[in-house]
Amino acid sequence: MVTLELALASLGATAVLVVLAWVLTVVMLLVRCQDTATGIARQEARGDHAAAERVAAAGPQGAEVETRHDQDQILVTVTLAARPWADWLPSVPLTARATVIGEPA
Repeated sequence: MVTLELALASLGATAVLVVLAWVLTVVMLLVRCQDTATGIARQEARGDHAAAERVAAAGPQGAEVETRHDQDQILVTVTLAARPWADWLPSVPLTARATVIGEPA
């Protein structure tokens, strides 16, 4: 009887660890999206479009970047349908935004 309880507790603990690792992976992808949005916004504010493209290319794979120039503000939105580890797992929609004021020309 103790063996069965130990086996079930081990399976439960393993399941909890796997779920926590999956959540941590999703959070890390969200942080990468935020870093990408911030980096693109900074480079766009400086007027360096080539550097902004390099930052976007270094972002998470499959991320979509939208950049808007609204008067003197630059608004960058990075969206990603995160599917960490496997394509058959449900996707998690992630969105990161950054807004900066453009530098004078």
